[in-house]
Amino acid sequence: MKKVIIGMSGGVDSSVAAAVLKEQGYAVIGVTLSLYRENALDGSTDDLRDAKAVCDKIGIEHIVVDRREHFCKKVIENFVSSYEAGETPNPCIVCNKEVKFSEMLSLADQLGADYVATGHYSKIEKTEDGIYLLKKPEDSSKDQTYMLYKLTQRELSRILMPLSFLTKEQVREKAREIGLEVADRPDSQDICFVPDGDYAGFIERYTNKTYADGDYLLPDGKKVGRHKGMIRYTVGQRKGLGIALGKPAFVISKNAQKNQVIISEDESLLFNNTVHLKDVNFIPFENLIGEMRVTAKLRYRHKEALATLKAEGENGAVLIFDEPQRAAASGQSAVFYDGDIVIGGGTIV
Repeated sequence: MKKVIIGMSGGVDSSVAAAVLKEQGYAVIGVTLSLYRENALDGSTDDLRDAKAVCDKIGIEHIVVDRREHFCKKVIENFVSSYEAGETPNPCIVCNKEVKFSEMLSLADQLGADYVATGHYSKIEKTEDGIYLLKKPEDSSKDQTYMLYKLTQRELSRILMPLSFLTKEQVREKAREIGLEVADRPDSQDICFVPDGDYAGFIERYTNKTYADGDYLLPDGKKVGRHKGMIRYTVGQRKGLGIALGKPAFVISKNAQKNQVIISEDESLLFNNTVHLKDVNFIPFENLIGEMRVTAKLRYRHKEALATLKAEGENGAVLIFDEPQRAAASGQSAVFYDGDIVIGGGTIV
């Protein structure tokens, strides 16, 4: 019997994924990684209670592993430094690569498990040539491949995603059939360590720093007001600028070295055909030779758009879109596809 450890968040997706794996004949161990909350090891949080209750219900072992220090170092400190550098980071992508999958695979080795499983809505398929593909799931509305583009062949070969052929409603219905209390639990929408969505407030509390006001500039360099600290703004933002120019204004760019936020009433300045990337990871192959046609998205909720992908320098690439795209923010990720296959992705420069 093959052994698998599955990340248990306390939500309906990981809960049903665990139940499906057990039905398929795997020896399943539920694992909850304690990542941030100070009291997360004593079973007092809703997530931990729900995860343990699910494991008890379906009859599998549940263990809790403390990874709070590692999470702070790899995810939160990266998040803070990225904002301080004028970028707009995506901590969930970093967490998946640097914490969740890396730590779970390490734990699988310690426990003698063959696989690591999650409740992600994504497919992993092996080709006749032995190449592992990351593909979009059956339920396109829940597609989470954007968050997983950093996974490698070595990692994909040991990962199971049993929800790939189920829709969200089918998952909830199965949870009801099993009798899981989390069947109708709402999906989490916010970053786990910033549940109120106040990124700037979190950064100030975490660093115990106050971020200085600075100049609002128009694209021609004219000063038109004062901003309230650069970490409070991101490219494309319109609301909350606290400045009246007679028409709605948008954040066009930021200059971290000079603590300046560039704004304009001209939204067209946010659109660009060319997006440069660093730290690119290709999934089906090691390096891109020449160029290829892809569809690409610049944010999780961004609609895919046609583009030409070209390699650029060491571990870099450039996307040349057929149509200009809005607000490509430095620090965010661009992910590219060939149909339903994830080719890879990189960080926007």
